[in-house]
Formats: sequence, structure tokens, C-alpha cells
Amino acid sequence: MDTAPRPTPGELTFRDATAADVDALVVLIESAYRGDSSRTGWTTEADILEGQRTDPQGVVDVINAPASRLLTVERDGAIVACCQLEHRDDHVYFGMFAVSPALQGAGLGKVIIAEAERTARGTWGAREMHMTVISVREDLIAWYERRGYRRTGKMTPFPYGDERFGIPQRDDLQFELLVKDL
Repeated sequence: MDTAPRPTPGELTFRDATAADVDALVVLIESAYRGDSSRTGWTTEADILEGQRTDPQGVVDVINAPASRLLTVERDGAIVACCQLEHRDDHVYFGMFAVSPALQGAGLGKVIIAEAERTARGTWGAREMHMTVISVREDLIAWYERRGYRRTGKMTPFPYGDERFGIPQRDDLQFELLVKDL
């Protein structure tokens, strides 16, 4: 597994997360999705979910999972984004995608998802990327569609009652599977 930092345009470095990154990654992920800080960016879920998005144990679990990588993105030595890549049978699952709210809307997400797709092909020979998105997040789904992901219509229930995933503010949440051929 190639874990060497890889500089890219814009002075970004991609590397696998380590245990030393856990606290910074939790702060990043929470800031991108929950609370007032998330409202700086456009990926906020603050209007549909309160509570936590993840916790230190959740991040450690992703780092330590077999056939999984938590791709960490740095700029000038600071963690500015991350995403989970997990090899599952004939595809790679893409999740835990977070970009610092202060940097959202400037094209950084496009660069990161392209690197994630390259990594999925290069590491596991994957031909497909899968992800799940809360189905009411039409703006986010549209962004993924512009990157080549397609809606499948396959839904899975939101884990109501499990506060590890947040506290829902509405009763119609579910996850939709999006897929892209690599």
C-alpha cells in the first residue's frame, strides 16, 4: 500500500491517516457537517441533523479497518480534508468526506474526489465507487451527479435512535446509493 505523501496542484498532500490525526479529523468532520461552523460551507447538515457526525472511536475504526484507508489531505501542514475508501467485494465505498468549510466552493472537493477515484483504481483495481447520501440533500446529490455519479433509487433507512449518527430534525431521512463506473 502506497502511503507516501503525494503533492498535487495547489500544494496539497494526500496521505493515509494515522492515530495521531484522530482529534484533528474529528474536528474537521464535525465542522463540515454540524453546528454553526458548518454553515460557513455548503455541505452542512445542521438543518436536518443535530449532535455528532462522528467521534474519535469512529475515526479510529475507519483507520484500523481492513481493506480501508482514511485519505487525509493537508495544505501547509494542516489537515483540510479527508475521505474514507473501503474495498468491498467488487467496488470501493467512498465515505466520511469532509472539506474544511472555509475552503468549500473553491474546487478542492473535485480534486479530492478525483484522487480518491484514482486511489481506488490503483490500490484495489476497483471498477466502481459507491457512496450513500441522505436523500433530502438534493444540492449535494447534484454535485456528485456532475462528477459522474448516478442515483440508483436504492434506499436504506436512516438509523433513527442511534445518536452516533446524529439527532434527526425530521422524520423522512434515508440514504440513497450513488454509483460511478471507474
